[in-house]
Amino acid sequence: MSVLVLVLAVCAACCLGFGFVLQQNAAQRAPLGDFLSPRLLLDLVRVPRWLAGMGLMVAGLVLGALALGGGELTLVEPLLATNLLFALALSRIQTRQPLGRQGWAGLALLAGGVTAFILAGEPRGGSAVTDPLRHWLIVGVMLGLALLLTLCAARLRLTWGPTLLAVAAGLLYGVQDALTRVSGRRFSAGGFAELLTGWQPYAVVVLGVTGLVLVQSAFETAPLRRSLPALTAAQPLAGIACGVGFLGDRLHTDAGALAWQAGGLAAVVAGIVLLGLHPAMPQGTGESGRERALERS
Repeated sequence: MSVLVLVLAVCAACCLGFGFVLQQNAAQRAPLGDFLSPRLLLDLVRVPRWLAGMGLMVAGLVLGALALGGGELTLVEPLLATNLLFALALSRIQTRQPLGRQGWAGLALLAGGVTAFILAGEPRGGSAVTDPLRHWLIVGVMLGLALLLTLCAARLRLTWGPTLLAVAAGLLYGVQDALTRVSGRRFSAGGFAELLTGWQPYAVVVLGVTGLVLVQSAFETAPLRRSLPALTAAQPLAGIACGVGFLGDRLHTDAGALAWQAGGLAAVVAGIVLLGLHPAMPQGTGESGRERALERS
């Protein structure tokens, strides 16, 4: 594993984690009528705290793209999932809550799970799958599931809506990471001329904006603990599926390695849930009042 890829991915996770906290701090005060509307971004762009969060998020995306340019998607995605550690660190400063058993257990599970998956799988590159049917099938399943979850979230926004939106955004971001990797390969092969003649970079932008609307809508309607864990868990799983499915990433497939990989991913998800539900995570202000307002809308 390249040390540069490791450093880039962890720095990207740091920027993303800090950015998510600042974005949620601002989004929870946005007008409720902007739920699942691009108008939400227009309202938030006037909030300095949200702009700071977006700046960190953009920095994280750039660093993540550089990491994807030098490492396999199946390697970078688990490292990006550690953004929740940095989100919790900033939230602890805001709420002054100690880590406690839950925090340390979540930290150990997340870090240990990422380590176990990488060491057991030893992600490495290979030849990308040239079958377009397989390519579009995997992407289509991810996008279709994201659409279904979004439709359900629109009907259940007082209960499971924020979580469903976060999962949908995570699926979109996982596909976006895969297409970022493809775009990087095109750029390496033929420069900007080769890059701009493909559909992938434009899809990256569309997926990014769509995912941003979903995430901010989730941040707007519920505390961070009801959205960020789902987002953080869904993105690497979708990215790994794309990496193995059509980007040609290879993992060890003997029984022992597969068991460690499955256990590692399960530990990652469990750690994400524990950290996301930690009392240090922002609970929002005036949540009950917002819920009453939503009920009337």
